[in-house]
Amino acid sequence: MRLNVYHSDHIPAFSPALAAFSPAGLSGDRDYSVFPGFCDVHVHFREPGFSYKETIATGSAAALAGGYTAVCAMPNLDPVPDSVPHIRAELDLIEQSAAVRVLPYAALTVGEKGERLADLEALAPYCVAFSDDGRGVQDEGLMREAMARAKALGKIVAAHCEVNELLRGGYIHDGAYAKAHGHRGICSESEWRQIERDIRLADDTGVKYHVCHVSAKESVALIRDAKKSGVDVTCETAPHYLTLDETDLIEDGRFKMNPPLRSPADREALIEGVLDGTVDMIATDHAPHAAEEKARGLEGSAFGIVGLETAFPVLYTKLVLPGVLTLDKLIDLLAAAPRRRFPVPFDNGFSVWDLNEEYAIDPKSFRSKGRATPFEGARVFGRHIVTCPAE
Repeated sequence: MRLNVYHSDHIPAFSPALAAFSPAGLSGDRDYSVFPGFCDVHVHFREPGFSYKETIATGSAAALAGGYTAVCAMPNLDPVPDSVPHIRAELDLIEQSAAVRVLPYAALTVGEKGERLADLEALAPYCVAFSDDGRGVQDEGLMREAMARAKALGKIVAAHCEVNELLRGGYIHDGAYAKAHGHRGICSESEWRQIERDIRLADDTGVKYHVCHVSAKESVALIRDAKKSGVDVTCETAPHYLTLDETDLIEDGRFKMNPPLRSPADREALIEGVLDGTVDMIATDHAPHAAEEKARGLEGSAFGIVGLETAFPVLYTKLVLPGVLTLDKLIDLLAAAPRRRFPVPFDNGFSVWDLNEEYAIDPKSFRSKGRATPFEGARVFGRHIVTCPAE
């Protein structure tokens, strides 16, 4: 048995933690790869309020099974973490049951309703960043004020960008598949139009601005130009947007997420954005639902898929092995880049993988309560062996 330990100038050494690692149970005639703990800045753990979908215990167990040692939990909860008592309730649950480091977002607006700002100043010490994820802030004046206050607090504003009046009841991409099968589409403009607005506001206010789950080629172009002009903007995309597009759609709720899988040209633009540094990091947007909520086809199912337990093997198989990305770049996108942008400490946690083992993704083996993944049955390389969280 040989452990191939990943090293990078971007990531502090985690070798001291390896010294205490017992390789019991590992095969003596195989090579294993050791990576720093991954960091996901966009997960939904559903607790408090929706524990039938996921809990902090099951969500963080899924994170551990995917090689993650730190995650940032989005605020679409009940109660919404829009006040100190509400976010403390979430923090209490995290302290009781989290298997990895879980850092909560606080809501930008009260109840994530987009009507009035939450008490950002009181919430700032308790949260990793501010977001109304799942909803775009429609009012420009409110978003400007939010950015100005977040700037004064030294906090990131992470935005789900969506212009509500452009949605028109859509639920998959407004492209060839929707037209061929009679579905209502979500146009790309609903995403990029709000990014365009927010980039202007971020430039005016100087806030640290982060765009969630970028999916459209126009969004990539806008963010690329904003970076060149000096706007303090970063963005993420997700594994499914880099490896799937609307040509992969079937009439199944496990292919329904928001934003939707878009065109092959959009997927290619996202890959180009990753390669040239426009897309800063990869986040899963892990969004579990109960089985019955995902069993109603493309039109009737809830938006969202799970991703923590499939992210690395999918990306390694579909992007690294074909030579699209280097392994070094992938590890940076998953482990170091999120921590460079967000106030998530580098730690000495690590995960061990067998990169030579091929297998089919089986949702029945997931630690997450969620089972809906478009990668069900896909053959991938990279079997997770163990994750040792930070000491």
